[in-house]
Amino acid sequence: MDKSAPAQSRRFNPASLDALNFFLADVRTGFGPYLNVFLVTERHWSQSDVGLVTTIGGLLSILVQTPVGAMIDATRAKRALIVGALVLMALGSLAVFLWPQFRPVMIANAFVMTVGDVFLPAVAALTLGLYRRQDLARRLGRNSAFDHAGNIAFALVAAVICYYFSQRAVFVLAPVFAAWAAASVLAIPADAIDFERARDAEVGAGEASHVAGYSILIQSRPLVVFGFCALLFHLANAALLPLVGQELALQHPREATAMVSTCIIAAQGVMLPIALLVGRKADSWGRKPLFLAGFAVLPLRAVLYTLSDNSVWLIGVQLLDGVGAGIFGALTPLVIADIMRGTGRYNLAQGAIATMQGIGAALSGLAAGVIVDHLGYRWGFLTLGALAGIAFAVFLIAMPETAARRGQ
Repeated sequence: MDKSAPAQSRRFNPASLDALNFFLADVRTGFGPYLNVFLVTERHWSQSDVGLVTTIGGLLSILVQTPVGAMIDATRAKRALIVGALVLMALGSLAVFLWPQFRPVMIANAFVMTVGDVFLPAVAALTLGLYRRQDLARRLGRNSAFDHAGNIAFALVAAVICYYFSQRAVFVLAPVFAAWAAASVLAIPADAIDFERARDAEVGAGEASHVAGYSILIQSRPLVVFGFCALLFHLANAALLPLVGQELALQHPREATAMVSTCIIAAQGVMLPIALLVGRKADSWGRKPLFLAGFAVLPLRAVLYTLSDNSVWLIGVQLLDGVGAGIFGALTPLVIADIMRGTGRYNLAQGAIATMQGIGAALSGLAAGVIVDHLGYRWGFLTLGALAGIAFAVFLIAMPETAARRGQ
């Protein structure tokens, strides 16, 4: 049972927000590593071609992430925005299923990555508008836990369906889960959401005099440092699972999707309790120590991948992804809320941080693909591990503790 009480209206059932996070995870998982494995094993694309498709989609997504955040701040129709993005996401997934050639896949992937920018900031905004500040850490941790549970469910279903049919079949699952996600968000009453608090403005204050300008994105030093650290984290992390999935797929072509699903389930199974722990302890332990633990795991994981190409070893190492990504996913919206409190630009800042993450992820896919094509998987993993070490050092030295801002 969700112990934190909704702030605005008792008519709101927290299970609706739980379901939304669960099914949105399913929709987003329809791409990512599954697309990479499908293109490498069934369509026989080169690593560079796969990296090019990933990078193009990521770069186009980057262009709209910050404007999407500003749009979420401005609109009261946050539920409708999520539903519209779900419809477009489902259409993109079906396009990959129907036309798995280079140009259609490139266009569909770019389309899906672009509309996918709506989900995380919009759900975080809904959460901020539904819950009191003192309940936010626990609720955001719960959001993250249901997100990970959804990833596990999707991976299990994908493994079964793709094993008995084909890897291509995974792309028909996203529209099914999108329908459930749309029903979940519409089950949240619009009048239960405090739309001023959803943008982290002062409650009851006039919008014109209490909303910061766009320059807040560069004037806030903690936000700038956090954005740079997010870029480095995703530059090091984004390509790791796809590389592991491709290495496993080359060893076990028939079980490729099942292997990728196993990697996802292993990591997500760790992320779920990590997210709940972070939600409970973020206020008492502080944000920075938890984040440092997440950053420290990343270089260790990258190096461990180089020690063996045994499938059991690779899947076992993947468990460490649950620690790093679990901490990062649960704490990021909370840290942004700390930094942007009272500015009315919470979702704009989320979009800006997502832009930095997108830059890192897009460059990660391209760089890893080129390195693996020319030097092999070992050097690909070691390069990503070195970048992860730099991310840890920058966060340790330059990022302040943001929890203290809550008492100001």
